[in-house]
Amino acid sequence: MSQPQSTWSVSAFREGKTDLPQPNLGWNTYGKGVENVGRDGHPEPMDETQTPGPDQLLIRIDAVGLCFSDVKLVKQGGDHPKLYGRDLKIEPTRLGHEASVTVIDVGSNLVGKYQKGQRLAIQPDIHVDGKSTAYGYTIPGGLIQYHLIGPEVLDADDGAYVIPVSNEVGYAAAALSEPWACVEAAYTQRRRLSPATGGVMWIIGKPDDTTEYEFSSGLEAPSTIVVSDVSSRVRDLIARHNPTAEIVERNGLSADGYETLAKELTNGAGFDDIVVLDPRSASQMEEIAKLIAFRGTMNLVGTTPLDGKPQLDVGRLHYHYTAYVGTTGPDIAAAYGEARNRADLLPGGTTVFVGAGGPMGQMHMQRAIESENGPNIIIGSDLDDGRLDVARVMLADLAKERGKELVLINSSTSTETLQELVMRMTDGNGADDVVVTVPVGPVMGEAAELMGKNGMLVLFAGVANGTMAPLNLSNVYLHNAQLTGTSGSSIEDQAMVLQKAVEGKLSPDRSLAAVGGIEAGRDGVQAMLEGRFAGKIMIFPQLTGLPLTGLADLAKEHPDIGAAMAPGHLWTDAAEDLLLEKFRS
Repeated sequence: MSQPQSTWSVSAFREGKTDLPQPNLGWNTYGKGVENVGRDGHPEPMDETQTPGPDQLLIRIDAVGLCFSDVKLVKQGGDHPKLYGRDLKIEPTRLGHEASVTVIDVGSNLVGKYQKGQRLAIQPDIHVDGKSTAYGYTIPGGLIQYHLIGPEVLDADDGAYVIPVSNEVGYAAAALSEPWACVEAAYTQRRRLSPATGGVMWIIGKPDDTTEYEFSSGLEAPSTIVVSDVSSRVRDLIARHNPTAEIVERNGLSADGYETLAKELTNGAGFDDIVVLDPRSASQMEEIAKLIAFRGTMNLVGTTPLDGKPQLDVGRLHYHYTAYVGTTGPDIAAAYGEARNRADLLPGGTTVFVGAGGPMGQMHMQRAIESENGPNIIIGSDLDDGRLDVARVMLADLAKERGKELVLINSSTSTETLQELVMRMTDGNGADDVVVTVPVGPVMGEAAELMGKNGMLVLFAGVANGTMAPLNLSNVYLHNAQLTGTSGSSIEDQAMVLQKAVEGKLSPDRSLAAVGGIEAGRDGVQAMLEGRFAGKIMIFPQLTGLPLTGLADLAKEHPDIGAAMAPGHLWTDAAEDLLLEKFRS
């Protein structure tokens, strides 16, 4: 541990008025495996100038959260989708996309826009010309003590991918605004809920269907409408509502014919909108669903259940925002719109969280508890008693304070199954919402069975495209089930989290489980691989001599810091100030 300098103080540090550390230590990643993070298990001195160019900022990294997405990059190396086959031995990257920083110096062209001492959080989901160039992936991230950022972060597709941070928000809380933004994004509408203007719509029906369908709005949107085996009534609807559309007729198609049709008419990108009238066959729905475009919709209109549960691509639900909407008809347009397709948890309802004991599961439950219009009953399921115990310490008092009922269950050891518990607590109706943070297709399929009528399934955990799960599509059109997924967040999502933190509506750092200084970077990644901590891991790059330490152990080893924590060893700004004083570099 370094000795304090007489000129150093927490207040001066927060204003950016203390010297930067020398050398500048950081953790490069040189390939697959945790052994390729750093050199021989240690951070390296980084050759980084302290003089920003005209369009650059010199930033000090104050806190950087570690995320399971970092583990994915370590496991995949240059094969990670956001590294585009990069040879990390030649061009290494750096982990750390959950970063809270302070501006130390401002380039000449940015004077007036940014100021020395200004605090920022980085929104890592950066796009340049529509291509993902994410911070912590393509752009080396925050697992370093300081570095320069320029137009690659400050002048990309959506402008500057940084958000101002109030001094009322601690460093850990600001860094955690990024994963919290992903949680918030899970409950904002990401699906397209109306027919695509100028798009390609495919309507599949039955020639002898006598239903008197209507299409009260939206049919005028597509420029091309493909019809397969539709009735004369549907043909009349198209002629009346969209007389200028190009009509393409393909009848009697098999599964192979579906794929050929998509290649012919959409260059393989898939149909923007697919309308299926009177669906009956689960296997047919499986094949048709494969042809939904990115952010495309599949609208099912019928009154008869399918003959089974189709296997659907849950990876595309998560990453491609494919939307499944439906109605019993006869108005096809009734399936669309936000009134029928909600995105947030049902106020006063019952929500089940599968994978509740992990860091993200805990955060989802916390949001449900702290939401003013959130559910009244929160059920958390996990297979690890230790993680559930952590969640109970973190959330039980908060739930009681907010008048919410929190029930945690280890579904592998309980005498009552999760489904039995849910049905008992909902009088047999099923849950209003089910949130899954476990990246396993079959688990997602099982979780969907916990939903009642008008239920919403939120697939938060990212699984690879092509991961299939059996989902009851019949419930989409018969009972208005919602199937949603989300990936990443936006600048607006992160700004909302920071504002909620300032207003006291959210405590982002409640989810913190362990802290470490710059030397603990690789151990933090290893800890995630091992599942060593149930909550989030935070590295403070400006601190040295602080090994990766759980908060309970930190409180024992440093009673003054422990005394500054909230009951249950929950993190506070006061504890953070004491940590800075003891271990600053």
